[in-house]
Amino acid sequence: MSMTAPKRASNLFVGSPIERLEDLRFLTGRGQYVDDLAAENMLHAAILRSSVAHGRIRGVDSSAARARPGVHAVITAADIGKVPTIPLRHDPTPAIRRFEQPVIAHGKVRYVGEPIAVVLAESAALAEDALEAIAVDIEALPVVADRELARKNEIILFETVGTNVPDTITAVRGKADDAAFNSAPYRRREHFSVQRHAAVPMEPRGLLAEWDAQKERITVRGACKVPFTNRRALAQMMNLPEASVRMVEYDVGGGFGARGEFYPEDFLIPFAARLLGRPVKWTEDRRENLTALNHARDMECDLEIACARDGTLIALRAHACTDIGAYVRTNGATASRNIAQVLAGPYRIPHVRVDVSLVITNKTPVGTYRGPGRFESDFCRERLFDMAAADLGIDRVEFRRRNLIREADMPYALPKVQVLDIASECDSGDYQITLDRCLAEFKWAERAKLDGELIGGRHHGIAVGCYLEGGGTGPRENVRLAVEADGSISLFVGSSSVGQGVETVFAQIAADALEVPMERINRVLHGSTDYVAQGYGSFSSRSIVMGGNAIMDAAQKLRTLIREAAAKRLQCQANDIVIDRGMAVGPAPARAAIALKEFAGLCADGTFASDKRTYSYGAHAAYVAVDAKTGHVELIDYVAVEDVGRIVNPLTLHGQCIGAVVQGLGGAFLEHFIYDENGQLLTGSFADYLMPTASDFPQIRAVALEDKPSPLNPMGAKGAGEGGIIPVGGVVANAVAAALGSLGVEPRDLPLSPPRLWQMIQAARATGAAR
Repeated sequence: MSMTAPKRASNLFVGSPIERLEDLRFLTGRGQYVDDLAAENMLHAAILRSSVAHGRIRGVDSSAARARPGVHAVITAADIGKVPTIPLRHDPTPAIRRFEQPVIAHGKVRYVGEPIAVVLAESAALAEDALEAIAVDIEALPVVADRELARKNEIILFETVGTNVPDTITAVRGKADDAAFNSAPYRRREHFSVQRHAAVPMEPRGLLAEWDAQKERITVRGACKVPFTNRRALAQMMNLPEASVRMVEYDVGGGFGARGEFYPEDFLIPFAARLLGRPVKWTEDRRENLTALNHARDMECDLEIACARDGTLIALRAHACTDIGAYVRTNGATASRNIAQVLAGPYRIPHVRVDVSLVITNKTPVGTYRGPGRFESDFCRERLFDMAAADLGIDRVEFRRRNLIREADMPYALPKVQVLDIASECDSGDYQITLDRCLAEFKWAERAKLDGELIGGRHHGIAVGCYLEGGGTGPRENVRLAVEADGSISLFVGSSSVGQGVETVFAQIAADALEVPMERINRVLHGSTDYVAQGYGSFSSRSIVMGGNAIMDAAQKLRTLIREAAAKRLQCQANDIVIDRGMAVGPAPARAAIALKEFAGLCADGTFASDKRTYSYGAHAAYVAVDAKTGHVELIDYVAVEDVGRIVNPLTLHGQCIGAVVQGLGGAFLEHFIYDENGQLLTGSFADYLMPTASDFPQIRAVALEDKPSPLNPMGAKGAGEGGIIPVGGVVANAVAAALGSLGVEPRDLPLSPPRLWQMIQAARATGAAR
């Protein structure tokens, strides 16, 4: 059926501040999370976790638990047989592989929270109660509770390996040797540290696994982030073909790099479902979440720079040490690798060498958390830059401006990671523009008059810092577009939704690329392994770059199919067909139009592949007031400016940036996983592990630019999910240092919580008095 087409209008959805489509169902209580799910004849799982940080398992007696009413089984390592280990997803050096985590403890336990047994019962309460009836005999061993003790190798966690240092990752640019430093007019070396903290998503983890004995197929509901990677891992562990493992993604209450990696429970729950032939559901409580979900950040660094007298950077070298916990999990080495590669940041430094040693301790294993390794690196580097500028009598802004990578330097090669042979380069950008815009938005010149002043009993300080954000990680992403019977378009993507708003931004991209109204994109189906042949997930700020450009590719192919089909009906050339407002329109003068529903069943697959990363960049500035009597810091103003290449949706981008800044402020001032000498987590609840609230940091402003698109993809997009958090620690620490400069306080460690900062102030006063 054909009709006359109205005047053509171009779509402009990309770049428009469209409110998130998914928010309506969330706000009206129609979101569906894994804990909302149930299945007929379902059992509930509870996990017995080690209360001992390091010990030898001498026996596990579960007979009393098995005898409890409503309990169907108790699974231990003995029931599994050969216990598989969790494979590494990122940065798997041969040395690191020796420290993979078994899915359940056998022989030894190495951290508090390590799974020892799984109880399956008719209800979650019955399963939890039965845990108390399991008798575990553990011979306690000496505990390795910190990096220093781990490096001594006096107490070995893996006796067969014989060391607590899995590997050292090195990145090099130029030749940062003694000659480069000894000949420099100025050099300074300092020691910095960043405390252990983590992502702490709003929604704890959960799984619902169902075994279909007839089809010999396992379905796992609750997957996210990297469902296809986890499908491959689980298939290997359960000795199944990949096609016999189905991962289903539902709504996710935040990921931030931690949710969706492969954890012990991702094997134990499906294994239990197959063993018992019944659906099994597990949802962790908050104590489990804080104890068992990947921790992050825990590092210290000896950092040294060499400069000319005018502040021009000559060389940078560092040795960092990261506490990665008791095992190397899927991406446990990624933060360490990032520290090695990006410690030099967005600055032009001819000679760089960074060595990062990974050490294991009797703590929860680590993984990625938004801006992994970059948050830590920026804190160390930006603190040292302010110290050096003060020594040299150079303005802090001028010191940075003089050393920023120039647009003429692009593409600019970053230090190469040697063992892993990872090379990367900044793709495009003018870093001066974002710095200048940040200073203008912040009113730097006006506020500089208040820097270091005591006003109303509080010390005031300001600071600025620059950063870059690597994103768009490959190797590829796949999507499918399909025309439905009502003329709407369904979009299937391999990217995962972890709360970042992909349903909205992907719909914008698809609508523009297809030249259809946005309401015609009726479904954006993401993550689950049913939708595309192979997906690669959402991590490292890759969804827009990889998934978005794959959508462009699929849209072009679908447009070609529609135009060819329409041309046959209208007896014209395919090049004469225009797709506009959900219709295929023929040439003048008739301009006959065919509704898209006439092409129902047409579909096209799209892909985008790239082995090069994109690099967003920017600058942040902070203004603080510090009460020296209490150590309390008030954040008066915070400004973040970033260039992300191409902005798909200013509203969602703004939310990403503001949320990331708040997370960074939480890490800078509040959040801290503290362990005692026995490896016991002392801050394992929200009564002790402090999180930021809406009232803590009310004044945060974000400005996004798209002046310098990436030359590496058709959209010109760059990753933008992590830039907001990366520079926060360094910027606020420098602002606090500027405020308390008259007292001689030079923060070298995070967090800057009131008690810790008060102690620094008292120590500085005591030192000053002694002098």
